[in-house]
Amino acid sequence: MSAELAIGAVAPGGITLIDHDMVERLGVTSAELDDVVRRSEAELDQRSHRYGVDLPPDVRDRVAIVVDDGVATGATLRAVLAYVRSLEPRLLVCAVPVGPPATIDLLASEADEVVSPAQPDRFRSVGEWYRDFSQTTDEEVMALLA
Repeated sequence: MSAELAIGAVAPGGITLIDHDMVERLGVTSAELDDVVRRSEAELDQRSHRYGVDLPPDVRDRVAIVVDDGVATGATLRAVLAYVRSLEPRLLVCAVPVGPPATIDLLASEADEVVSPAQPDRFRSVGEWYRDFSQTTDEEVMALLA
């Protein structure tokens, strides 16, 4: 099983979204799935502590804008939107510069408003829309947050 192939996503607050069709197609066992979820939750907790991020953010009765660099399947973003929705914002906005139309439509059912200027029919990956789509390191994140 590839660590790069999304079979779901986790978010704070115990939110877990699983693509059961993909899990079945890949032959992932319940034990393997449980292990992946546990490891993902541990990494999420570890990174939020490392970054010094206070969870949950105070968005109750406010406008919350969730921004991503682009979206392919939407699994991770849907998990984050569900988490932010549970914090009871007055308005939940999702902003992504690029994503396939079907995924943007799916996100529209999770957020009050979705802003996505580029929705190409022939979408292959988010990275194709960037000159440099290299991973941001933990050090870069911590420097930006400082």
